[in-house]
Amino acid sequence: MTRPRISARISAISESATLAVDAKAKAMKAAGRPVIGFGAGEPNFATPGYIVEAAVEAARNPRFHKYTPAGGLPELKQAIADKTLRDSGYQVGAAQVLVTNGGKQAVYQAFATLLDPGDEVVVIAPYWTTYPEAIKLAGGVQVDVVTDETTGYLASVEQLEAARTDRTKVLLFVSPSNPTGAVYSPEQVEAIGRWAVEHDLWVVTDEIYEHLTYGDATFASIATVVPELGDKVVVLNGVAKTYAMTGWRVGWLIGPKDVVKAATNLQSHATSNVSNVAQIAALAAVTGDLSAVAEMREAFDRRRRTMVRMLNEIPGVLCPEPLGAFYVYPSVKELLGKDFGGRRPQTSAELAELILEEAEVALVPGEAFGTPGYFRLSYALGDDDLVEGVGRIAKFLGESR
Repeated sequence: MTRPRISARISAISESATLAVDAKAKAMKAAGRPVIGFGAGEPNFATPGYIVEAAVEAARNPRFHKYTPAGGLPELKQAIADKTLRDSGYQVGAAQVLVTNGGKQAVYQAFATLLDPGDEVVVIAPYWTTYPEAIKLAGGVQVDVVTDETTGYLASVEQLEAARTDRTKVLLFVSPSNPTGAVYSPEQVEAIGRWAVEHDLWVVTDEIYEHLTYGDATFASIATVVPELGDKVVVLNGVAKTYAMTGWRVGWLIGPKDVVKAATNLQSHATSNVSNVAQIAALAAVTGDLSAVAEMREAFDRRRRTMVRMLNEIPGVLCPEPLGAFYVYPSVKELLGKDFGGRRPQTSAELAELILEEAEVALVPGEAFGTPGYFRLSYALGDDDLVEGVGRIAKFLGESR
């Protein structure tokens, strides 16, 4: 009998849809096609100069040419604890912090540490593409709570309770949300947190977009709003989105000491320490002021309003206004099955492929986020490209019959 070349566990993992779309767009651009990409959630800004200078100095320091503690530089762990208190009012010690290779490693290690095979995780859909794969790798079972544009992509306590079983161990909570930009009010956060406490559930909360809210929306950490969660909350975060540091690969996990110790043990065998130069850059970021962040947020807010307006002017497209992150998540369900030059896409994935081929615009279909019939577009790219790209989409979709 021939044994499979690839393990069943790894074969079951899907490629990151957002990175796949971004890679295809870049390959088409390299081949000379003027593709505009709305796929990757990556700010078009350079990392602030003071952060880069800190990294340059670190590269010259022999201390950082060697192994350092697997869980992170002590000074960075303390700075992350201080920053967490400053930004969300949640008080933790350095021993409750694990520095990871980007936010994705924090996501994976959180679920690997908390879940045994068969444990259920309640996940609000639409969801970021990495969550299902991390849960699956840990042997967990994902239970979706599906939201849509009629509620602004917000889940209710009643929906969460309907999904809960005696096997539910974790609620995954994300606000502001990728891919929808939804932001829960402090009152909604409190209601959901108290529901989790009532049923003795863990909460894993991804707060990487904490500084990117708009209008009257405010970020509220569930760990702060509901202190009764106690030692059953794990906070995920990182520098990628707030400081335009996607390529530096520094994230972190905050949790009770036993969880952090166990996750650190895992990391000691998986990757050991995060690059020391990147850690010093992150230290400069989290200890600096937020003025650069404010400038980026102002630009994102301008682009957000432009994109929502332009998309809602397209017949058949319905785009709720996002209140956080840097994504819009419009419904294109009315366009499915229509004729586009002799082709009738039946799914949002097929329509996205057609838009890439014909309009040379890359976006991610809702299938990647657990809700077909939608697109995710990032407005983290430049203003001119944004207007040109949405204009191409409008022109192409306007030719449907």
